[in-house]
Amino acid sequence: MQNLFSGGLRILQSGAIFSTKIGGLGWEILTGNPPMKSIALKLREAFESLGATYIKLGQFIASAPSLFPPELVDEMQKCLDDVRPVPYKDIQKIIKSELGGDVKEVFHTFAEKPLASASIAQVHAAITKEGLDVVVKIQRPDIQDILETDMNLIAVLTWILEKIAPEFKSSGLTGMVEEFRKSILEETDFIREARNIEEFESYLLGVNETRAKVPRVYHSYSTRKVLTMERFYGAAITDEKALLQYTNKPKKILETALEVWFSSLSNSGFFHADVHAGNLLILKDEKIGFIDFGIVGRISPKVWEGLMIFMQGLSFSEAELVADGLIAMDSTNPNIDRKKFIKDLDTVFRDMTGILNSIQTGNPSSLDESKLNSIMFDIKAITENNGLKIPREFGLLFKQILYFDRYVKILAPEIDIIRDQKKFIS
Repeated sequence: MQNLFSGGLRILQSGAIFSTKIGGLGWEILTGNPPMKSIALKLREAFESLGATYIKLGQFIASAPSLFPPELVDEMQKCLDDVRPVPYKDIQKIIKSELGGDVKEVFHTFAEKPLASASIAQVHAAITKEGLDVVVKIQRPDIQDILETDMNLIAVLTWILEKIAPEFKSSGLTGMVEEFRKSILEETDFIREARNIEEFESYLLGVNETRAKVPRVYHSYSTRKVLTMERFYGAAITDEKALLQYTNKPKKILETALEVWFSSLSNSGFFHADVHAGNLLILKDEKIGFIDFGIVGRISPKVWEGLMIFMQGLSFSEAELVADGLIAMDSTNPNIDRKKFIKDLDTVFRDMTGILNSIQTGNPSSLDESKLNSIMFDIKAITENNGLKIPREFGLLFKQILYFDRYVKILAPEIDIIRDQKKFIS
């Protein structure tokens, strides 16, 4: 009964915020011509007000430029996962409920102030009774109930948006809701995240890769809602100033990180899908530390092969290879008109090579996020018009590779990821 009541209040709260934000566009909506930029802005503001699920939805949209309108993707990249910390008394209750004892009984020391706080969980530093230096990732109270309620409302919201803005319908938003539900629920399952960490560790051990590591998981201090891991000390690999405090070979460290990341893709199909600056560290022993495995991806050999052909086409400015790479990712239409497809890709191909050239000529800050998102949306539209369906992982991987390329141009400008990707694959 309590869950039903709180769920009803959440729906009322969400409805009030969406009505307030979107209501200002009433006239445009009634005339059937609401500006997409205005809708995107109001949605992002509503998402940040509602927190949790909606912030994750915004980040999900931002991570998939091949699936959503570019105006929406651009705006959602501003969606900030910056929320107030859970009060320490609530953290104490969760520790007691999940680990079976008061904080002082379970841990030798436990920092009241969190190291980080986000919409789904926050992280505290601690020392175990055995003297282990750890971080404890703790889910926010009642987050599961909030997520379930929000997901039901999102399904209704999706239907409404497709009625008032045709661009949403063409973006395939309805079809993505279930994938998003699966993704966000996986991120709240810390047992699954622990498995992801150990799967990546098993890969590293299996190929005898000693240059990189992941934090050890302490299962006796972990549950589905609490994840206790070895604490890493280091610097973000893209922070050049801090990086030099840990190594005098930043170029070599960056090459190592690229080799490990690319090789995990090519050898196992399993990859860390959220390797931003804060999740890739250089540690005191000059090893690469991969952290935060809430979001991982898996690609088939077919998608990997297609991506390599696609990148080769970009490297040599050959539109035919770019088209062949996209075709290789999807075999659902054996009767594809290759010549027509190449011709349709011509304009977007010139835009792609333009972005790459601007980065590779020494201007790493020139990676125009808005332009890149527009390109990915154009690729999606062109491939679908030609009877192909490009997997979401392609957009995630290609965008990550371009960001790596930008970082490389800062720390090691002589490296060309697009041209020399095979160099990083062992």
